[in-house]
Amino acid sequence: MKKRVLLLVGPTGVGKTAVSLELSKRMDCEIASADSRQIYRYMNIGTAKPTRVQLQMAPHHFIDIRDPDEYCSAGQFSREARQCIDEIFSRSRQPIVVGGSGLYIRALVDGLFSPRISDETIKENLRQQLRGSGIAKLYEQLMTVDPVTASRLHPTDTQRILRALEVCQITGRPFSEFLEMSPQPADFEPVFIGLTMERQALYERIDQRVDDMLANGFLDEIRDLQRRGYGLHLNSLQTVGYKEAFIFLQNELSYQEMVRLMKQKSRNYAKRQLTWFRRDSRISWIEWTDDQTLSKIASRIFNECSGEYQHRKKA
Repeated sequence: MKKRVLLLVGPTGVGKTAVSLELSKRMDCEIASADSRQIYRYMNIGTAKPTRVQLQMAPHHFIDIRDPDEYCSAGQFSREARQCIDEIFSRSRQPIVVGGSGLYIRALVDGLFSPRISDETIKENLRQQLRGSGIAKLYEQLMTVDPVTASRLHPTDTQRILRALEVCQITGRPFSEFLEMSPQPADFEPVFIGLTMERQALYERIDQRVDDMLANGFLDEIRDLQRRGYGLHLNSLQTVGYKEAFIFLQNELSYQEMVRLMKQKSRNYAKRQLTWFRRDSRISWIEWTDDQTLSKIASRIFNECSGEYQHRKKA
């Protein structure tokens, strides 16, 4: 019988972290983040990363595991997360996967073929070309050697363009050929719980989160990233909030316009996340309403899932 893994999903700002921590009071669990930006060091406020106090409430994984200029694909995350989940089960604890990065979650559960092909010399040569000629030239190169993959990518998707060219140069075959190979699903049974709320209420929470980010030193976080040599040439920082803040600090946006764009694009991102997750019929949705406290939400999830998991309550 397959072991079951709880996956807590939903849009940004809906309260996934808070619910997962409340669940940790009821389950002997470890939490694996499925957030494609929380993996990066130095990006704390803008990714709503759990605080130090929150991280001490339960063991967490996939937080601060890469520098912003390091490559991480959904396929890499899938392999590492599956191994992590096996290790959590070996400790007789319950894995809870928490996040809103739909591609990461799909790769983890259903498989997303990503060849284990890498060459550091070729990778560095491509980075040098990027610095010298820009992403447009590399995209043109990809259009020549692998038009199928190029047509699927945005011309400024630096990370994926570099990865596709790297595989092409190593193997002499288009990256698109590898993507057509059959993915391998996980060897656990996923139990999906989705958190949602009335759209206007969610948007108000997102707007407040942006205000809180700025009040808590988000621009200082951006300046720290700049001092470390990280900028908008990196895929990790082509992220809602970070992009607008970098542009503001380059004096290309007013403060008011930066705030407006951060809020608008965060709301748009939440809408895209909901659209992605709504397509998955495996997700059982829980709507967060005024009469639903954090404790009630966590208790409901725990009661629905407790018969399916081997767990022991914390003392």
